[in-house]
Amino acid sequence: MAFSVTPREAGVRFAVHVQSRAKKPGIDGTHGDALRVRVHAPPVDGAANDDVIAVIADALGVPRRAVRIAAGLSARQKLVDVDGIDASAATARLLTR
Repeated sequence: MAFSVTPREAGVRFAVHVQSRAKKPGIDGTHGDALRVRVHAPPVDGAANDDVIAVIADALGVPRRAVRIAAGLSARQKLVDVDGIDASAATARLLTR
């Protein structure tokens, strides 16, 4: 199965695979059916989740408040909801980085 962005009423939802403690944060392709997001922060006290939100918001050009983790707060695999963007624009912006 390939990475896909699912449309929602207010935006999109997609799966994310998080690699914490990375030297360089950013989006690094896909991991199975999930977007691979590298973050510098360790997975302690929500620091990695905060970095995931920041990396995705920056990549999509949306405010951080538009990005939220819908499932997987304490796991590497997460479902992320982003408001204010459509599926085609999100896919294009995420996979061309």
